[in-house]
Amino acid sequence: MNTTKLLLILAVLAAVALGLAITAQRPVSLVIEKMTKTIAPTPEQNQVWQGALDVGGGNKPRVVLRISVAADGALSGTLDSIDQGALNLPIDTITLQDQKLHFEMKAIGASFDGTLNADGTKIAGTWNQSGAAAPLIFEKSSPSAITAATKRPQDPTKPYPYNEEEVSFKNDAAGDTLAGTLTLPRSGGPYAAVVLITGSGAQDRNEELLNHRPFLVLADYLTRQGIAVLRYDDRGFGKSTGDFSKATSADFATDVQTAIEFLKSRKEIDPTRIGLIGHSEGGLIAPMVAAHDSDVSFIILMAGTGVPGSDVIEAQWAAIERAQGVGEAAIAKAMDLQKRIDSVVKEENDDTLAASKIRELFKETETWTAEEKSALGSDESNADALITTLLSPWFRFFLSYDPAPTLRSVKCPVLVLNGERDLQVLPSQNLLPIAAELEAGGNADYTIIKFPKLNHLFQTSTTGSPNEYSKIEETISPSALKIMGDWILAHTQKK
Repeated sequence: MNTTKLLLILAVLAAVALGLAITAQRPVSLVIEKMTKTIAPTPEQNQVWQGALDVGGGNKPRVVLRISVAADGALSGTLDSIDQGALNLPIDTITLQDQKLHFEMKAIGASFDGTLNADGTKIAGTWNQSGAAAPLIFEKSSPSAITAATKRPQDPTKPYPYNEEEVSFKNDAAGDTLAGTLTLPRSGGPYAAVVLITGSGAQDRNEELLNHRPFLVLADYLTRQGIAVLRYDDRGFGKSTGDFSKATSADFATDVQTAIEFLKSRKEIDPTRIGLIGHSEGGLIAPMVAAHDSDVSFIILMAGTGVPGSDVIEAQWAAIERAQGVGEAAIAKAMDLQKRIDSVVKEENDDTLAASKIRELFKETETWTAEEKSALGSDESNADALITTLLSPWFRFFLSYDPAPTLRSVKCPVLVLNGERDLQVLPSQNLLPIAAELEAGGNADYTIIKFPKLNHLFQTSTTGSPNEYSKIEETISPSALKIMGDWILAHTQKK
């Protein structure tokens, strides 16, 4: 479950779909002359600027601004988030006037405003996204000076020792068509199979984030163990159709059900041995499906939740703030306001009235200290942007949803996994409630494992802070992969 804090601002960039149209406004010609004096006079002149976005906690992911100057002086550009492997992110509008550079990336609600220095070598300014701001200084660079993203040694390389197939299947009720990848062992079928369910936010079939592709790594590992794997792009993202912005976790559960029906239609798959693996929000969705479909053979919850969403969000937020070094008094003050805001979201169904009440609450931050505002991650200046998120269908559903009754209804085997250092879905908050609900429902086969040192992405970590995600080469701990593979084989061989 992603926070709305600035510390994860580039995680949003990594999930943006590429290929959006770029439209550039023509700036004042005098300024263009100043900007282009330092580059060769070619029909389309290219400049490369590199900077580091200071998002706090010592985390400064590298960003690269690429500006093209056409023969008529018009500007266009793209942005790279190097450490996340997010490249060629489209800039919709870019202008340079009176040494002031401004660009906008509408798809993610982001913009930059900076000032070009006298010798044309540096642009110092501010990155803004969804009401949050961070300092950003670009320095003139060259393509050869841009170093590659952190290595991801677990990414598999072709040729694979199994078959890989592009597939699609339709959720008739929702009207969306899901596009994905089915990997199949080359002998021994019909196979046990799993459907992979992504975490929150629009995700592709590999659950790509911060240049990590967890579901690519997981699918590769399981298929090599003789297990078929289906992974797919979330509705409205990648090659899948549909409207992601209006969907809730319950809607995504119907997409999972459609994926199961698709697997049942394949002659290579044993329909009595189909299970689900859900990560983060996917760990919330998997029990929804299993509780209502007795054909689900097993489920694995990777950092799944066991308490209401409001509790998860508040605990996640406080844990990350502590990891950033924010004081307890500031956290307590911000927590009190956050709880009151969450109450409005849960109790006031009218969006207009809810927005008005939240704005009134935000007025309290006018007298807060800088640390207190930092602890909240929001204040009256960015209330409108945050309100849009808070009142979205997904957030309203997640904040109020209590997984307890659903967990009590799950009768198939369940493997529950959490990292000891997970600061987004805390094991201390969620593991015991999950066990209690499974037990109360009479589930006779469940296993709960807390992995030492692992974070929310199941990487071996130092602190568990989201700031570390992109810096860690490991995508998924080999121990977590082995536990999942062995557990699935043990349970599917019983059939």
